[in-house]
Amino acid sequence: MRAFDAVALGLDNLRRTRLRTFLTTLGVVIGIGALVSMVSFGTGMQKNVSRVFYENDLFTSLIVTPRKIDPNAMMSGDLSALEQVVAPKEAALDDSALFQFRALPGVMMAYPQIQFPVKIRILGHETENQLGALPARMGEFPPYNELPHGSFFSGDGDSCLLIGQSVLKKMKWILRSGGFKAISLEDSLRGVRSIPPDSLIGQDAEIITSVMDVSSILKNPWQYMASPGRMPTAERSIRFRISGILQKTDDFHGRPFSSELIIPLGMVRHIPRFGFNNVWDLLGNKTSDESYGSIYVRVHGFEDVAPVKQAVESMGFGVFAISDQLQEIRKGFLILDTALGAVGAIALIVAALGIINTMIMSILERTREIGIMKSVGGSEAEIRLIFLTEAGVIGLLGGVFGILLGWIVTRIANAVANFYFAKEGIEHVEMFYMPLWLICGAVAFAIAVSVLAGLYPAARAAAVNPVEALRHE
Repeated sequence: MRAFDAVALGLDNLRRTRLRTFLTTLGVVIGIGALVSMVSFGTGMQKNVSRVFYENDLFTSLIVTPRKIDPNAMMSGDLSALEQVVAPKEAALDDSALFQFRALPGVMMAYPQIQFPVKIRILGHETENQLGALPARMGEFPPYNELPHGSFFSGDGDSCLLIGQSVLKKMKWILRSGGFKAISLEDSLRGVRSIPPDSLIGQDAEIITSVMDVSSILKNPWQYMASPGRMPTAERSIRFRISGILQKTDDFHGRPFSSELIIPLGMVRHIPRFGFNNVWDLLGNKTSDESYGSIYVRVHGFEDVAPVKQAVESMGFGVFAISDQLQEIRKGFLILDTALGAVGAIALIVAALGIINTMIMSILERTREIGIMKSVGGSEAEIRLIFLTEAGVIGLLGGVFGILLGWIVTRIANAVANFYFAKEGIEHVEMFYMPLWLICGAVAFAIAVSVLAGLYPAARAAAVNPVEALRHE
């Protein structure tokens, strides 16, 4: 008997028991469908997170601090990390260091991170938020190169302001583009109004800061001694023109190391304020107005991160790189994919038991047929090939249709999830992702499991005694 004849005979046996074959294959379909849908969920999460990091060039970003600070250790309660904060600095993070960073090979830009609390007043509406500053060159990179409304400022000395939609909502405004923007009942009761973006672009915004009121202290110092809770502060204001509106921060285009209010870096010196800029100033033990709490360094490519980081650390500074967390992120997703795959594999193992049961029943029904094949010269290897072919075909069909089932399930789940996301104002998200390796791997896994499940029935069929088989009724 040729191998082709053995395969053809195995396929014919499956056709003769259509119902049994269908039910057995259905078990494999469900198992593969569960496996594919769960793994595609983990893969989709990984793709979405990685896309955010790569689109925003987070893997090419470094944060330089005066001394190495381990935020994870401090947040976990390790007080020994505080020694790094209060220890005297060996190197100053000032303009001299900033120029050195910019001169390093592989560095695209470097600028001090500045962020401080302000009040903002627009058309009589007022709220509080953090004000940040960016160089005009950042307008060339995501997400600032594609603002939903308006444009990024063109120069570091422009009196322009970028404002985030969350700040507008705090001022009881919700943007509408095109048609009418539906407002929830809760927002409506709070007095939130829907306004077109064009009504804000070009408007003046007043930035209000607090400063130390030295003249008030000199005039009457006793009033502050009598009232310890009273602070000698005064408000100062400066006007900016709204040039653009930032993307929402609840989508996948987050803005790391920045705020919902952004002005050109060159305009910061015109804003009177207290001496510290952000939390890095406090953690970095900043003591001088000529030094910075932290500096943002952007390199040309991922391959430049390691040498630039090493060069900066050799100068005595601390460096925080998101790329350092890349391996941990990948490890976390690998664990998640493994856990989801294990749950899906349970259903496939149950299906494998069904294959074993089906083929053993087939042996009992075809004992006389097996005896006839062996009596006319059929070898044990050919008998095994027939049954392994049947198991392999069941696995192949189960794998193909299981992928189809998994795809249908993920499409339905994604549509339902995005339906509720839309109600919350969240943009469409692809939660599932089926790469080619998952499709091919699922089919190969289904065939492998089915063939392994068929090994014992095939060996049992090959061991049938032809004399006893011919006597079998």
